[in-house]
Formats: sequence, C-alpha cells, structure tokens
Amino acid sequence: MTGRGRGSDQGEDAVIGVSERSLFAMPLPVPLPPPSPLVPDPGKAPLQADVSAPGPVAETGRILRVRRQIGRTSLPRLRHHVATAASLELDRGIAFLLVPVCLAIGAIGYFSLAAEPGFAKPIAVVALAGLCALVSRSWAKTHLCFMAALLCALGLLAAKVETWRAGTQMLGSEISTQVTGRVVSIDRMESGRIRLTIDVASTARPKLRYAPKRVRLSARKIPADITAGSLITGYAKLLPPTGPVRPDSYDFSFDSYFAGIGGSGFFLGNPKLVITDNDHMPLPARLSSGIEKAREAIADHIRGVVGGAEGEIAAALIVGVRAGIPDDINEAMRRTGIYHVISISGLHMALVAGTIMGLLRGAFALFPDFSARRPVKKYAAAAALLSIAAYLVISGVVVAAERSFIMLAVMLIAVLFDRAALTMRNLAISAIAVIVVSPHEVVGPSFQMSFAATAALVGAYAGWSDHRAGKTRPPPPKRSLPGFLTRKFLLAAGGLSMTSIIAGGATALFAIWHFQRVSPLSLFANLAIMPIVSLVIMPFAVLSALAMPFGVDGPFLYVMGKGLTAMIAMSGWISERSPVDGVGLISQQSVLLVAIALVIATMATTWLRLAAIPVALAGLLTVSDTRTPDVLISEDARLVALPIGGGELAVSRARPNEFTVDNWKRALTSETIIVPEVFDRGDGQFEIADVIELPPGSPFYCTSGVCLAKHPSGAIIAYVEDRKDTWKACGFAELIVVNDATAYDACHNPLVLVVTKRQLARKGSAAIFFDRQSATTPATISFAVDSPYRPWHAQRKFSREARGLPPFKKPEKPVVSPQPPQ
Repeated sequence: MTGRGRGSDQGEDAVIGVSERSLFAMPLPVPLPPPSPLVPDPGKAPLQADVSAPGPVAETGRILRVRRQIGRTSLPRLRHHVATAASLELDRGIAFLLVPVCLAIGAIGYFSLAAEPGFAKPIAVVALAGLCALVSRSWAKTHLCFMAALLCALGLLAAKVETWRAGTQMLGSEISTQVTGRVVSIDRMESGRIRLTIDVASTARPKLRYAPKRVRLSARKIPADITAGSLITGYAKLLPPTGPVRPDSYDFSFDSYFAGIGGSGFFLGNPKLVITDNDHMPLPARLSSGIEKAREAIADHIRGVVGGAEGEIAAALIVGVRAGIPDDINEAMRRTGIYHVISISGLHMALVAGTIMGLLRGAFALFPDFSARRPVKKYAAAAALLSIAAYLVISGVVVAAERSFIMLAVMLIAVLFDRAALTMRNLAISAIAVIVVSPHEVVGPSFQMSFAATAALVGAYAGWSDHRAGKTRPPPPKRSLPGFLTRKFLLAAGGLSMTSIIAGGATALFAIWHFQRVSPLSLFANLAIMPIVSLVIMPFAVLSALAMPFGVDGPFLYVMGKGLTAMIAMSGWISERSPVDGVGLISQQSVLLVAIALVIATMATTWLRLAAIPVALAGLLTVSDTRTPDVLISEDARLVALPIGGGELAVSRARPNEFTVDNWKRALTSETIIVPEVFDRGDGQFEIADVIELPPGSPFYCTSGVCLAKHPSGAIIAYVEDRKDTWKACGFAELIVVNDATAYDACHNPLVLVVTKRQLARKGSAAIFFDRQSATTPATISFAVDSPYRPWHAQRKFSREARGLPPFKKPEKPVVSPQPPQ
C-alpha cells in the first residue's frame, strides 16, 4: 500500500499539489550519450588523424570554435529564441495575466490627462481598436498588439465612466450653515471627538444652492441615542476638500470625489437628534444603516470587553474601525513596518478562511463514517467562502479586502468544482474586478502596494515550486521529537523571513513614492510579531466572532487582548530603536521602471523573466533622478517652509499645521522644525534691511509685518500677511509669498517671484526651485493643480480667495443708543 506522494492523484486533496507552471511544462529532449573515444565515428577520419597538429593549425581550430560560439548568439538566432520563448509564454496563458496590466495602463492614462475628455473620444478609440483587432485576426502578432490597445482603451473608458458615475458635488468655499441629514457612519476618534458621515437632506441659514450630498463632520459629543440612520441637525462650519499638501503628493480632493464626500468640517455646537425612524428610508439605505449599526455595536462590545488601545486594535481587526487607535501606536507600527496587520487584507482573509476550514475539517474528522461518504472538504470550503464574505461586509469594503476576497473566493470555488487553484490567474481575476469596478484605485497606494506584494509572493512561490519539482529528493530521515520541532521552527522562520523580504522589496519604492518613508527594521519586527498574529490574535478573533452571538466570547477576546498587548509592546520597543525612516523624494520614472520589472519577473515563466533584471537596475539607478524643492508653500498661503541644512526645516508660523509639516519633513529629509522669531517694530534688534547680512541657511525673522529667511543658496524669501507690506521686500527678495487674496505683483520685477493667495487657491500648493548657477535667473514654480480643471478640482474656482475677494466678514449690528425718558 503506497502513501500519497507528490505525483499521486489519489485522495481528496490531490489537486492542491498541482503547480500552475507544471500544467504547461513541455518535455525536454533527451541528449544522446557522447561517442566513445575508442570507437571511431564513421563520419570522421581515422583516430590517428586527430593527433595534435602544428601550431598554426591548432590556432585556426580555436578561431573556428570562437566564431562558432559567436554565431550561436547572433541576432537572427536571438530573435528565434525570443520568438520561441514568447510563443511558449502565450501557450502558458500570459496573455490573460496581462489583461489587468493593460486595463491599469488605460486607467492611469486617463487620470494623467491634462484636460477632461468627453465620452466621444474614448468610445471612438475603443471602437477603432476593436475594429482593428477584429480585422487583424489572421496576423497573430498584429492581433495581439491591437488587443492590447483595445484593453488600454477599455481601461480609459472605464475610468471615464466611473468619473461620470461619481459626479460628486464638491463644496467650493468654506461656509457656516445649518445642516440636517441622516447619519451614515460614526467614528470615535482617539482625541475624544466623534466623526460623523452624513447624507445631507437640507441646509438653512443660509440655504446652499449647490449643497454637497454627503459631508464628514466632527463633534465634541453627540446624544447617546444617535446611531447610523438617525436624522440629526446642527449648525456646522463646512470646508471644501483640500488638495495635495505639495506637488506630486496624495490628492485628498481626488479621494473625496470618488468617495462621494463633498465637504468636511465640524459642528459649532453639539448636533441634535431629529428622528430615529428608518421606515421612510429606501431599502439600500436601510441595509447600509443596519450593517453600520451592527459594526458600531460589535466595536463598542469589543472595546468594553478588551479595553484600552488593545480594544481599539481588536475592533479594527474584526469590524475595520480604526479611528480610535492612538497616534503613538499607529506611528510605532508604521516605523516598524507592521501596519499591514491593522489594515484588513489577504493575511486576515486567509487566516479567517483557514481557521474556519480547519475547525470544520477537525469537526468532520470526529465522524469518520460521514466524512468517508461525503465531500467534507467542499462543505468546509463553502463555509469558509460564506465566512470571508461576511467578514468583507462587516469590516467595511476596502480595496485590499476586496482583492483578497475575490482571490480567495476563486480558490475556494475551484475547490468546490475539483479544479486546480491557478494563483496568478486568481490575482489577475481580482485585479480585473477591482479595475472595472473602481478604476481610480489604480493610482492609489493601497492598490499598488497590495497587488505588488501579492504578485511578488505568488511569483516567488511558483518559482520555488518549479525549482523543487525538478529535483529528486530522498525520503526524509527519521528525527527525534526535538529535532523535528527544531526543523519545523527553522522552516517557519525562514519562510516568514523570505515572505517579509519579498513583500517588502516589492513594495519599498511604492511606499517611498507615496509616503517618503521606509521601515529599516521591518524584517525583525515581522519575524517577532507575525507568529503572534497568526497563532494567537487572528484565530481567537475568529473564535470570538463565532461565540459572540451566544454571549461566550469573553475568554477568546481576553486571549486576543493579551496577544495585542504583546504586539504593542514589541512594536514600541523596536520602533524606539529604529533609525529615521524619512528618505525624501524619488523620481517617478524609477517607480515606473520597477513596476515594469515586477510585471516581467512575476508573470514570465521562461528565460524571458531575466529581462526584468536590467529594467529593475535602471529603476534603481534613476531613484535619485529628481530635484528636491527649495521652498514649499501650502495651498492656503498660511505656511512657507524651506530646508536650511543640518536636518532643520524653517517655517513661517509659530504653530504650523502638523499633518502638512510632517509630510514636508519626510519629503525634504528634515528632522527638526525651526519656528520664526518675532521682533517688535522699532526695537532695533532686527530690521528688514538686516536680512542681507544674515548668513545662508537662516530661519524666518519677523518684523514690521514681514517675515524673512535666507536659503542656503543665498536666496531671500519673504512672507507677507498684508498686501500693503509687499513693497518692503521688493528690493532684495527673490521670492515673496503674500497671504492676501486681493494682492498683486507690487514689485514689477522679473527677477522677483511674487506668489499670492489667489494663485494658490486656484492652483494648489506650490514648490519653488532656485537656479543656483545664475543669480540673474528668476525662481521657477510648480503648482499641484493644473488647469483646465478635472472634475475633482472644478470646485476650486468658486472660493472667495480664487475670485480675489477678501475673507467674508459678518456685518456689525448697529449700536442703538438708549432714548432718554420722555
């Protein structure tokens, strides 16, 4: 009786051992044995004729052999090898794997356009590409090219359709008004404030003619009986969505547009409950509010049982509510590279599905007669599929969770139909689904890092499986129990290390591009913390969720909380010893080249994958091929910053915006903030003309309504609050920033760059570059928002600042003097 081996197709689990590449493997020709030197070849001269010839003849033989080797690597032969390998790649199904790549290229192309196209042009391109693909079916290579063009055009059209479908009404200018609306979700912040997402029903005092349909407002506290679906009212200050904090950074108005959020702000008082009756709500809204109520109830229960920061993280892992996690813990987990534990993704989905399948398979094993007659593995797979679907809904639908759900669903459905789970195809299917439904996610960090890490892991695992399949292995020797456990521990640690290295390497440049930070100790942090997450935190989270309806989840949440306590302590300890993680800006072309190399390395199965090496090297060599801005200006003109050397960043305000400054510090590789020093007018300590004598790299000094600083290059920067003080800096400043929407260029000097609040309101934050080679060349400026506006920026032109109007001031009430008595 033989046991189940690698090549056995017996038993229920045989399909799991099938390698994707082995399904398409082609037999290699068996080489013939070389002829024996003792037996003469009939086609050759007698043996004694092969005796060493004189020197010139031997030299000629060497030359012939070199020429023969060169001939083997000639260009026609190379073309033949490439064509053969490409044909084999097509036979192995690479064309399907490239479908999401082409769709993503089209979506990225749409969002990179300088102006918004109409529907006619994308539809025409799709029709033309489709017609060309149909006509060229007889020419295989041409047909493939036109099919790729068609898929790119379809990606562009899908992005255009999503933009049209979103159609979010965005608030153009800040205003205070009475807001009445229905609560969509409630998030309790770590600061104690409560953030509410509200579908606006009406506005009053004043009534907005172009009111946003959904806003996000914060409040100090709310009535206890307010839940998702409640109708509330309150006087609030509404603010338009903000743009990028600097050019080429994350665009918050873009995210708000596709999230349907037309404005944000805060209640000037506590909101009041109007009605809690949900009977008049449409069915989708009732379902959404019901799910949100369930999430709130579960999160409150978890916080009450676990408590503290552990309770907030437990709520984030089970229901996806992350707003209450303390900032210091968030920062420690980011610095150590384990923040992916908090974001519900493939790890969590796989652990949930694995735990459910393991529990059910173990339960079925208790009934051997039933298990022998029934496909219990399919039953377990079906239950796991339902469990991850419920987990996706209850945790909030995010991109990483969507991708993981689709991929695991395809694998589990394959188990139900006794099919092999082709992992790269699963990844391609999930990518196609996400791109078709939400094309805008392609340009976001979540999509890019999630799919990059997963593709790298799947490709590495497939390559390792191919390597092992090609070797014959002797049966493992018998080991003692300590030796067996030691071997298993080392294998698990090695696998975890390689997983962290592969995923971290695949996502490193994307993380630097989006966040300007890396985690130097992420490998050690993942080695220390992931066993706790995989063996304690997530399994007991699943058990607590199963036991929660019966009220016996307390012990499971207790164990989960202890695991989270250990995770927090270890991440904090490693974070304290982690070096500075800010690495500055990198070039866009380096990220693009590395992405191309990643696609080639993970999708190719022949020697063509070697082409990824020069592309990746080119990407790494061009990482620093970008110029760091000399000065950064916020879009509201309230903050100016410049690096002054020694890791210091000089700012123009004593209390700058913390989020903006943190982003600028990472982009400019600065560690310390230097606030301005203010001098009274006429005290003799500092006058405006004294700025010429300041050494290069001096921070801001403020006097007489003007703040002055000197860049390390020697350029002088002036910051002015009132346009009437602009002229004071015209004589010596290379850059003047005026925080006044009514200002104009008062210098009339081509060598002096004047940036006004109106320009920044229309074009967003700005980056300034000085010409360090020539003092007679004016500074150049780059804005974050280009015109003509795309739909997510169209609201910018309606603000008071963009129209050159001063801030709105309420008219003062006339003072009525009392009348003397008659």
